[in-house]
Amino acid sequence: MKFITIDKKDWTKGIDKSRKTYQLFGPVKDKNGCKIKELDADLAPDMDYHESVMSAKSVLFPQTETILTTCLNEAVEDHHIMKRAQNTYTPRAVLGIRPYDAKAILLVKMNFDTDDYKDPYWCDAYAATTLVGLGITKPGPFDFSTSVGCGPFCEEGLDILLADLDDHYLAKVLTPKGEAYAAACGFDAAADDRESQSLFDILQKEAEKNIASSIETDKLKEKVLLDLHEAPFWDDIAFSCINCGTCTYVCPTCWCFDIQDEVKQKESSRFRNWDTCMSPLFTRHATGHNPRGAKVQRVRQRFMHKLKYFLDKYDQGIMCVGCGRCVKSCPVNIDIRQVAHTMNTFEKKD
Repeated sequence: MKFITIDKKDWTKGIDKSRKTYQLFGPVKDKNGCKIKELDADLAPDMDYHESVMSAKSVLFPQTETILTTCLNEAVEDHHIMKRAQNTYTPRAVLGIRPYDAKAILLVKMNFDTDDYKDPYWCDAYAATTLVGLGITKPGPFDFSTSVGCGPFCEEGLDILLADLDDHYLAKVLTPKGEAYAAACGFDAAADDRESQSLFDILQKEAEKNIASSIETDKLKEKVLLDLHEAPFWDDIAFSCINCGTCTYVCPTCWCFDIQDEVKQKESSRFRNWDTCMSPLFTRHATGHNPRGAKVQRVRQRFMHKLKYFLDKYDQGIMCVGCGRCVKSCPVNIDIRQVAHTMNTFEKKD
């Protein structure tokens, strides 16, 4: 670990230099808000943004991704044999990612990169990606990241953490990936380690003081799974839900997907597409049977997965980083903090 000072006058010049070896992604504002997208040659990241509509998970887990292809022409020797699509995994860097979104990538990693199974598409993309985070000095009203083991200056999952100090950035280089990216940019002005760490500590404490929101999860681990599953409050929680799926698409830790095949003339492709557990089609079997055909079953599945199943399986906290996007974006004001409180305080009556 080391600290580097980056003059803002040199910032754009440095990241442009890195384009020779890195594909860049970062926050860009448009009429619909701030989005994390690929940065073309003439596009610089907006480092003054407060929050992005979506997280950066699409860099590793695209909304639509070709995973397999095959040729249907029987004159070709290996026809009708599915092969991995020739996707490119050149080095890429995500600039200005929020610390809670980097922590979210580590939670998603638990699903796609395990001892039993490694998803080659996600793993290759992760290996190729460098995450350059920007500390949050002014947390928003929906931010409850400190109550889920994260925070405005959390370092988990990041390769570099930046602190905005008006005319310059103070960069905390955390990993070899981070060192390689800083070198590609030509950022090499060393800063004093002790003074820099002290400054990061001060910024972190000040930012955390401004987070007033929280989520209750301390008793969820001890709750009996079936007691929560059969609890009487799910109908009330699900009453207003319209199953739009907004909460799942904006969530940085959701990983549900669907597989579809497409055929065009003599070529066939298999795609992986984002999907949502809130859709009635998501669990419908080929027979027509749907084990979660009712809305209340789908709402229960979402919150039980986030707040109970994930906690019980991995014992590393809930499947949430406290970004608050689902709370802010829900058109009918369903609040995961309130649901967690209901689950956390529930006691089964004899």
